[in-house]
Amino acid sequence: MKRIALFHLETLMWIERLGTFAAAAQRLNTTQSAISARVREIEQQLGIALFQREGRRMVLTARGRRLVQASEPLCRGLEQVLLEASDHAGATGTVRIGSGEIAAASCLPAFIQTIERERPGVTMEIELDLTARLLQQLLSGTRDIVFLAGPVASPGMRTAPIGSVDLVWAAGAAVAKAGGFATPLPVWSLPDHSPLHAVTLATLESHGLSPRALHTCNNVRTLIEIVANGTGAAVLPETMIREHLSTGTLREVLPRPRQSVHFEAAIRTRERDPVILDLFARAAGLEIDGPGD
Repeated sequence: MKRIALFHLETLMWIERLGTFAAAAQRLNTTQSAISARVREIEQQLGIALFQREGRRMVLTARGRRLVQASEPLCRGLEQVLLEASDHAGATGTVRIGSGEIAAASCLPAFIQTIERERPGVTMEIELDLTARLLQQLLSGTRDIVFLAGPVASPGMRTAPIGSVDLVWAAGAAVAKAGGFATPLPVWSLPDHSPLHAVTLATLESHGLSPRALHTCNNVRTLIEIVANGTGAAVLPETMIREHLSTGTLREVLPRPRQSVHFEAAIRTRERDPVILDLFARAAGLEIDGPGD
């Protein structure tokens, strides 16, 4: 009979947090069968059932909840002591990071560079997605840290502001030279659940403009290329088109919107993993690159 070890207790905590053996296996970089074996070993050692199935989720029994509640501070405390003893330099593990495209272009490279330099034992898994899906992934436990267009409020989430990005009404050089909105233009935007879409509609209305068509695309870099090639105009993040503006391949065709897009780093409120908390503290110190001079 195997004795109960720290990794057994960690397994229980991740199953309780994520709700399924499969999700816990993914988080711990092992197989679902290995997770099941660990649970059986603990149950056999203690002589009690720790989980019961409710639909697709595995839910702790009353005794299982007491064990996890008592074990979690002990496990996290030990991890914290060991990390602090090495000034976190020995931190290891996989951290799953989600980001929107604008935040990824504006602040993620500096964050990644810092983590790679100061936490070389940490493996990063990065996925770009839309804010609504990133929020769902964070709350469901499939992402550990996310960078969101905000402000976003949720009782299950802890956030830290990391700055804002100014927006620019831009068109290609030929369109701008021909007078921009002097004649009806096609307008391009991110889909309607994006903050950029709301700003696009609001500023068109405030200027009394009716575009020839309102097209959408869910990729900002593709939007930039479409507009730079002379197909209409769009509200675009200044940080992502600064070089285009400096070279003249994109030009401003309306006054800049007063609205900007704010960004936040976020983790789950219940997050206790010291490595993730350390990375979140670093993310909270980020500042998105501000407007150019």
